[in-house]
Amino acid sequence: MELDLAGMHQLAAEQGIDAETLDNALAEALRLAYLKTPHAAKHARVELDARAGSFTVWAQDEIPQEPTEDNPHPAPQLGEEYDDTPRDFGRLAAATARQVITQLFRRAADEKVFGAFSGQKGNLITGVVQQDAKDPANVHVAVGDVEAILPRREQVPGERYRHGERLRVYVVNVARGLKGPEIIVSRSHPELVRRLFEREVPELASGAVSIMSIAREAGARTKIAVRANAQGVNPKGALIGPGGSRVRAVMENLGQEKIDIVDWSADPAQFVAAALSPAHATEVQVVSEKNKTAIAFIHDDQLSLAIGKEGQNARLAAKLTGWKIGIESEEARARKAEQGEH
Repeated sequence: MELDLAGMHQLAAEQGIDAETLDNALAEALRLAYLKTPHAAKHARVELDARAGSFTVWAQDEIPQEPTEDNPHPAPQLGEEYDDTPRDFGRLAAATARQVITQLFRRAADEKVFGAFSGQKGNLITGVVQQDAKDPANVHVAVGDVEAILPRREQVPGERYRHGERLRVYVVNVARGLKGPEIIVSRSHPELVRRLFEREVPELASGAVSIMSIAREAGARTKIAVRANAQGVNPKGALIGPGGSRVRAVMENLGQEKIDIVDWSADPAQFVAAALSPAHATEVQVVSEKNKTAIAFIHDDQLSLAIGKEGQNARLAAKLTGWKIGIESEEARARKAEQGEH
């Protein structure tokens, strides 16, 4: 049976698919197609002849064996191979070959995309918003010829994504999906903020400054703890930039989100006090290092600032430090101390 194998090999080579891969896939697909034909033998293999541009179906019949005392249910043996290539197999073979080539090409294209993006996990990429009427819950972001998915869970509450708008996103995951490579991106991930700062702050790239932790409530506020790794470097100043230019450039990518930059410290009391910024703690008492609990004492006029709108400032400070933080009034503590003295 004729088949233009030389032409197929050439097409495959252009897509980076080797001849052996194509031949194996084609032989298996033709074997399965043969098995669906009437009166097909149960056991068959397909042999391709690239030079002749043909293929042959070699079949084997089962020969029943006589039962014996030792083996009352013997397995049948296979007879000699014979040519059982169906005469009217041409159209089905051509359709099968087309299907195999399409699948291999799609897989090769998917592998190229997967290879290009698997190294992008954890990075910042820029894409163009594409709205998909069939998929209203997710935002599709075109990155070159590939579409990444910005799922609802990774979107920022209140952010609007307009068709054709350029958008910076953080690559959360690259996986092999049922329909090819699946690239999941995020606008709400805390690491998006880190990557945005790394673009603006040379001291982060050089290692003179490190971002030690990030706590984020996307669309509202982010707290970042920084430390210097070199003498004479002001870590907060490095992130803020001359006249606030660096932090402003990051905020332009985040809409209305506010950013607090605080000093990291190995001393939990100092770190908790810094994390509650912009409120000023008069003192932080560590209640339990094991359970990571602490109490911060704040002047009455700053209590609402320390707690923040709907508890946001205290919540982000706890997330940033990894400590449970109780907030108490400095004035109430002073009154208690006075009463204790009387």
